[in-house]
Amino acid sequence: MEFIGYPEMIFAAVCFLSLHHLRSKTLPTNWPFLGMLPSLVVNLNRVHDWCTEYLVRNGCTFVFEGPWFTNMNHIVVTSDPANMRHIFNTNFSNYPKGAEFNEFFDILGDGIFNADLDSWKTQRKLAHHFINDKKFQSFLEQTSVVKVESGLIPVLDHVCEQNLVVDLQDLLKRFTFDTTLILLSGIDPCCLAIEFDKFPYVDALDDAEEAIFHRHVIPVNLWKLQRFLGIGKEKKLSEAKETLDQFIARCISTKRELQCDKVKSKEEEKNGVDLLTAYMEQDDGSKSDMFFRDTVLNFLVAGRSTLSAALTWFFWLVSNNPIVEAKLIEELKKAISPENEDKKVKMFDTEDLKGLVYLHGAFCEVLRLFPSVPFEHKTPLHPDILPSGHKVDSETKILPMLYSMGRMEVVWGKDCLDFKPERWITEEGGIKYVPSYKFMAFNSGPRTCLGKEIAFTQMRMVAATILYNYQIEIVEGHPISPKNSIILYMKHGMKVRIGRRV
Repeated sequence: MEFIGYPEMIFAAVCFLSLHHLRSKTLPTNWPFLGMLPSLVVNLNRVHDWCTEYLVRNGCTFVFEGPWFTNMNHIVVTSDPANMRHIFNTNFSNYPKGAEFNEFFDILGDGIFNADLDSWKTQRKLAHHFINDKKFQSFLEQTSVVKVESGLIPVLDHVCEQNLVVDLQDLLKRFTFDTTLILLSGIDPCCLAIEFDKFPYVDALDDAEEAIFHRHVIPVNLWKLQRFLGIGKEKKLSEAKETLDQFIARCISTKRELQCDKVKSKEEEKNGVDLLTAYMEQDDGSKSDMFFRDTVLNFLVAGRSTLSAALTWFFWLVSNNPIVEAKLIEELKKAISPENEDKKVKMFDTEDLKGLVYLHGAFCEVLRLFPSVPFEHKTPLHPDILPSGHKVDSETKILPMLYSMGRMEVVWGKDCLDFKPERWITEEGGIKYVPSYKFMAFNSGPRTCLGKEIAFTQMRMVAATILYNYQIEIVEGHPISPKNSIILYMKHGMKVRIGRRV
């Protein structure tokens, strides 16, 4: 009997490792029983970039094969604009949120993000009417200016005077929590103050968003077991839900009492009202406290979380690109009105900021590279074939990767990783049109974000005030990386020093 010698064994091992290496450059290793899950677990601390790497190598779409005994088997991961257009626009009716989405995002209840069919249409129509009302637009602008002047500026001045190191992400979370809740309920929780006190309901929102993310990267049976046992991320999610429910219930109760006790003044008629007031005034008795709870929480996530994440990445990118910073300040100098120029801290009129093309381009560029919602979650009702050629059915989970799409050379060109506001400006100096299925920071198709202009109004005011009056210096050596959450926060926050701009 002839035995295999050492040279043959070494040769076979080299061949195996070489083939494995070549394969791993295309897709993660698909292990028996475990599928590609081990590779996901190993790269969980950098999952967004890990997905991006494989999407680049596989033409913007690849199939993740998880353990055969879980529902993680056959997940289509895509950053292909053609697929996005098909799912979110052309074949929209075949891709509702569905039961699985509702299960993953159960904390949002029956709010607009989870709703489908008639419920979604009714809620969207109601929200659209309210958001586009001139009185609300006036209330939005007034709220943004007042909160910057009475909340943001005093805190920034205090940080400057005391030469403190501050987490800018935390500061912006507090600001957006306050402004969003004012717009929703007329109540200012005053989270933004020089004391930087802890507020359980602010942290609860973060815990919930992180727990929902983890539901996407572990087998369903596992997180359901954790929920049953009350351990891990599911324990945090349960506690977060209880905290948020109690907080929102107090807001609703307070608002109902105010509605009963007072008659609306002419000043309120002029300045507009918050969402809860408007909804309660139109209520014929059919809307329960649970409806108001779900509405407030859904819009709180949409307004507070996405806005603070976008602003944090904006200041990080601008701080690391001094040429862009200089251009932004030059544009702001031309926009500030003479009466505001004389103030110690210069403020901007909201109307003056609307026409700033370079600032708008900078925001779009930030959201291209760091979309506040880094991925979506879809399942088709009926069997379908995506433009990429991938077959999907009701058992298939589709993960549209918005974070990765902004990093695709085939979509944005060889400079796709560069921060270039000019990318969004035409030769004539206007805003360049980019289809929403290519730039999905505000979703696409019938579910396009209703609060897009609200976001830009608040971002312009915050960015202009801080950039024109203060200098942001990131603490040397502070690590910056995306957090594992359904909102693209920075994992370790953004530690900075703030000084007055000379």
